[in-house]
Parts: sequence; C-alpha cells; structure tokens
Amino acid sequence: MQERLQKLIARAGIASRRHAEQLILSGQVRVNGTVVTELGSKADPATDKIEAAGRLVDAEERRVYILLNKPPEVLAAMADPEGRKTLRNLLRGFPERVYPVGNLEYAAAGLIFLTNDGDLAAALLKNWGNLEQVYHIKVKGMLTLADLERLGKEIGARMQTVRQPDASRGRAANFWYEVRMRDSNKEKLRRILMKEQHPMEKLKRIAWGPLTVEGIPRGRYRLLAAKEVEELRKAKDGKAPVKAGHLKGGAVKNYKAQARTVANRRFETNTKKR
Repeated sequence: MQERLQKLIARAGIASRRHAEQLILSGQVRVNGTVVTELGSKADPATDKIEAAGRLVDAEERRVYILLNKPPEVLAAMADPEGRKTLRNLLRGFPERVYPVGNLEYAAAGLIFLTNDGDLAAALLKNWGNLEQVYHIKVKGMLTLADLERLGKEIGARMQTVRQPDASRGRAANFWYEVRMRDSNKEKLRRILMKEQHPMEKLKRIAWGPLTVEGIPRGRYRLLAAKEVEELRKAKDGKAPVKAGHLKGGAVKNYKAQARTVANRRFETNTKKR
C-alpha cells in the first residue's frame, strides 16, 4: 500500500516526520534510484526501494519505546551544533535510532520519552494537551498555601507542597513544590514566579501521561513494556486515568533485567558488524 514518504521515513526511525520532510526537500530521498523532492510523494515499502539520508527504509524495523531520566545540562535532542552533551551520549551503543518526543529545557532534569515510532510520536505531539505533566520545582523562598492556589489558577495548573529534601536537617531555605499541568505553560510559570519574587531555581519532570521516571537512575533509561505503550496510546486520546504517572511497580522492577537485555543486544549488534 502506498503511503507518504515522510510517514514511511519516520516510521522506520530514520528521522522525525518534520526532519523527513527536510530530507525530501533537500534531495536526500530516493525511490527506486530516483531522487524525490516533492512533499506528498508516495511509495509502497513492500515493492519500492526507498532510501533516506543514505539509509534503506525498512518497514519492518522493530519499534522501541524508551523512558529516560535526563540530567541537567543535557540537550533534549540527538545532536547539537554547539557541541553540548545530548541524549545520544546517554544512549551510546543503543542499536536502534530513536528521537525524543516533546522537549525539556537544557537546565531541567527528568522524564524524556523517545521512540522510532513516527506515527505514535506525531499523534502524541498533536494531542499533547491530553497528557498531564508533573513537575517538581524549586523556588527561592517559600510559597504559602494561598500562593499555591492563586498561582495555580493563574497558569491553569495544580500546585502543592512536597516533602523537602533538607527538611530533616532543618536548613531548607528554598522550597520544592509539585506542579501538575496539561499544557506547556512552564515559561508562563517561570515569569509569574519571577514577578512574585520567587524565581524558579530547578525544574524536574517526574511524570508524563501514565508514565513516571520513578526507579530510573539519573542519566539512565529503560524500555517500555507493551502494556505501558498501550496506556500511552489511550492517554493521548483522553481514554486513560487522569492521574499522571500511575504506571509503575512492575515496570520499575524490570529496570535491571532490561539493562541486561540492552547490553546483550549491543553485544550481538557489534558481533554482527565484525
């Protein structure tokens, strides 16, 4: 069956759909040896030989879904012209080529979702507002309960206190709070807190849709189970439970087993290359 080239390229995990369009326009896509530069062009992966950026488009490439705990000062992208550390550094040796869905600021930490499933990535971005995001923010000084309620209404979020890391030592001067929102209003929140003279000092995304970063060490990642991917598909359509980060438990317990599996697959890939 014929499909648009950018869709096939994204599905194969070679590039995001937007980047695939750029590859087409720049003459880096061939169908049966002929360069194609027109957006909207179609091909049948079952009968046509499709190449993008020098790579063969394989419609049967294994789909992978990754949950990564990004450290601060890592760019939420696979490459950076300025030479800063990127997600690729954290996925070194991972066999499949994947791309992040959405963005997280360079200075921020926490949950990043990556996949080579272009169709799911596009659907998630289109329905981003259906997926609740949970952040922990550290601000200068302390906000009152009245402040949290007022600021939450102003940005369309729910804000509440969380246990303070320094509370047991009695020297917490700047406090952490939880923020739940459905739209990307982080910059608005940052501006409002600055105006209130409580500037945001740190930001961590701890949950997104049904997924949570709990149990994943900073700078590490794990593969999602089929059940988690299905819950994510439901969440983007507004059919999953409202509370973000409700999938944990068994998935977190499998982290070490998945790490061993990934290591074995790296070894197998390197052995085949030899």
